[in-house]
Amino acid sequence: MGLKLIKFIFFGNYFIGLLAVALTVEATLQLQMPFNSMSYYAMLFIAPIVYYTYAYMGATNSRFSSNPRTQWYATHQGFIRWSQLVLTAITGLLVLYSVIRYYPGILHLPLYYWITIFVLLAVAVLYYGLVPVFFFNLNLRNTGWLKPFVIGFVWAATVNLLPLIVLKIERFDGVTTATGLEHGAAVPENAIWVFLFIKNWMFCTVNAIMFDMKDYAIDSNSQLKTFVVRIGLKKTIFYVLIPLLITGMFSLLIFAWYNNFAVLRIVLNLIPFVLTATVAWSMNKRKKIFYYLIVIDGLILLKALCGIAAMELIRF
Repeated sequence: MGLKLIKFIFFGNYFIGLLAVALTVEATLQLQMPFNSMSYYAMLFIAPIVYYTYAYMGATNSRFSSNPRTQWYATHQGFIRWSQLVLTAITGLLVLYSVIRYYPGILHLPLYYWITIFVLLAVAVLYYGLVPVFFFNLNLRNTGWLKPFVIGFVWAATVNLLPLIVLKIERFDGVTTATGLEHGAAVPENAIWVFLFIKNWMFCTVNAIMFDMKDYAIDSNSQLKTFVVRIGLKKTIFYVLIPLLITGMFSLLIFAWYNNFAVLRIVLNLIPFVLTATVAWSMNKRKKIFYYLIVIDGLILLKALCGIAAMELIRF
């Protein structure tokens, strides 16, 4: 029963939905913004489940595959199709509800916010190559070394930029201040959030690269030139993962300095980076799939929890 529940949570991508919410709460607290509406958090939880499950929807005749995740999807294909329909319908209703309730804020959203939304949606669509071939044939999942940066960018934009945009929509009340911003928008006016964005981008990119390590043999045989295939496991750790982690830590320190974080608060935020470097070092040897799903994705949850604890438990 325990193993079945673990497979359901991790193979079914429900843990991914939890990560999206946790990282958003962390970023909201760190930027000292008001929280978004419950309907937004519900969409934020469900949408990644639907999105990530899409990649396995074709696993209908793979019960004897060597990949446990593919086996699980092939065995539970009926449930997956049903849940995708239900979750997609719920997401659609939540979007419709938000549009109806917050349409004045949507209509007054600045152009550069619309551009941000368009870029985020475009990258998400191109990741699966959902654009018809007669326009252009591009699937970002097959771009090798670029793929983890794309994944990291989508995650960072989702948890750092999207809440800002939605908050501006939800808090719009039609009253314009002297600065030109709508009263009640509660959006930070400084650009320090850029460093928080970079921190999350680098951390999630490292996480994605570590996931590529589990597919080293498959990617090599299919000639997908990921970092691991191009330069090998050890060089990927030393020349790619560690520099990216250092970049993320440096960005965190700038953010902490600007916000006058206490030493203990900084230490709490650095713990996930240190543990990620430790896990990266352990990747010299091939691990089972649950190691990647629980330990590596668990690092993202740990990062969110450490960030939340640092903001809520340490006030000085």
